Amino acid sequence: MRGFKLLVILCFMVVATSCAQQKKYVSYTVKRGETMKQIAKRLDMKTRDLLRLNPDVGRRPEPNTVIIIPNKNFTEKNTTTDTDVIEEKNDSIVVVKDEIDIDELKKSFVVHQVKNGDTFYNLTRFYNVSEDELKELNPELSEGLKLDMILKIKPITDEDEILIYQDTIQENASVRLAMLLPFRAIEYDTIEGKDIFKTNALANITTDLYLGASVAVDSLRKQGLDVNISLFDTGRKNTKIDSILGVTDFDQYDAIVGPLYSEEVPKVANRAGIPVVFPVFSRNQDKFRSSRVIKTYADKNVHQKVLIDHVLASYTNENILIIGDSTTTSIRNSDAIKAILLQHDSIQEAKIIHPNKGYIAKHIVINSLKAEVGNWVILATDQSVISSDVINSLISLPTEEEEEDEDEDDKKKKKKDDEPEMQILPEETIIKVFAWDKANKFNKVDNNKLAKLGFTYTSDILIDENSPGVQLFNKQYLEKNNALPSYYATKGFDIVYDTAIRLASGDNLKSTFKKGISYRIESKFEYSRMLFSTSTNNGIFLMQYNPDLTLTRLK
Repeated sequence: MRGFKLLVILCFMVVATSCAQQKKYVSYTVKRGETMKQIAKRLDMKTRDLLRLNPDVGRRPEPNTVIIIPNKNFTEKNTTTDTDVIEEKNDSIVVVKDEIDIDELKKSFVVHQVKNGDTFYNLTRFYNVSEDELKELNPELSEGLKLDMILKIKPITDEDEILIYQDTIQENASVRLAMLLPFRAIEYDTIEGKDIFKTNALANITTDLYLGASVAVDSLRKQGLDVNISLFDTGRKNTKIDSILGVTDFDQYDAIVGPLYSEEVPKVANRAGIPVVFPVFSRNQDKFRSSRVIKTYADKNVHQKVLIDHVLASYTNENILIIGDSTTTSIRNSDAIKAILLQHDSIQEAKIIHPNKGYIAKHIVINSLKAEVGNWVILATDQSVISSDVINSLISLPTEEEEEDEDEDDKKKKKKDDEPEMQILPEETIIKVFAWDKANKFNKVDNNKLAKLGFTYTSDILIDENSPGVQLFNKQYLEKNNALPSYYATKGFDIVYDTAIRLASGDNLKSTFKKGISYRIESKFEYSRMLFSTSTNNGIFLMQYNPDLTLTRLK
């Protein structure tokens, strides 16, 4: 009898499967919150084709509405994803997510559902994990990534409450951008190109931003997006912007990229009436007040906060030195940093060192170090000379071994009458240097020195020359311009691509900021989400030099 029941059940399953496979269309019960566009995308079909199958159903059907969908089993074997269960009830196929397992996973892990276009590279970049770590948590990845697969990314922490923006292009989407840049074409008309770009930094920035943007447009068009950029030459500061605003109907555009002069930004935002994307960093950008302005670079205080938060989170009884300069800004920042650090339960002291007559003597730095604990040196200055001097002082520590090798005559020659003695430190003394926004301050500092000091810094870019995305962009840019992209060319690509692809979703640009962080070639866009104030990109990276000169991303 048991054998007979089993045979009946098996026969029933075969017949049920066979019947399902014979039908070209099956019914599907809509779940709460689903739209026809989302269902069509999951079925890999066009929304309009799904609507033709269901002429009496709108784009946003009510929950439990029964619609007709193509039966994938009509031409292929009945398959399910790792997390979907297909139930057949009265010819109605309902896709049921394994919600219990997913909910359980989300209590302990950052979870990601694989979508079209996902690669190991973009997953490791988004979540700051390695491919080996992913495979260790998800053994099924040995067979590769599969659509709709649910992945455990890493054990969850407070910092992991992030949302990644999902790029979508609405059907028949069209994006129109205006780019306001100071090309100064008439002024440069009679000057040789090599003479223009040899010493004119602004001309290089302007041109590179545009060239990078043009590659972004090419890339988006290949994905089926109708996108166009109109160029406006704003000339010298405040010379042409009023006339451009006076004769141009900006209602036909979705957003403006530019201008480059910070003084012109509020005027453009107030008169154009559409989002204004400021594509460079300016010390004056913290004065922007219009809700239409979108700052693509983080303010300096954001860099500082990220760095100090890392110091606080990592502190284990280190000796902390804060190196400032003589400017009012640096003195104020140094005092503020010290006050924040001393709020930590375990930090009892943080010493501030300012220059005397524009210079910080080596003995002052050396004598502030402690041999028995690690030493953390925070550079709270934008002055490259002071930063370089301090790093050089920390690299060449006076050690016991050097002291023993010197004879008395050498010591007398080295020591001036008015120069205080420097303490002798053991060779294994631990020193680590921190700074926000590496920028150009350390361009003349040997990277070997930075690596030796475990140099940790914030950055608005993350460069990975081995990335498939970077390699493809470099190739496309080289083919189009006969040169490799500069920093600003890559920024031009990232900013225009991110702006256009967000607009292509059909949503208001600022409303997309609530839908997550995006990563492009080198940039991270993590915009503030206040609809009625200036939007700021808080997307920065925290990097650390390793002894072998490689870099580790800490955030």
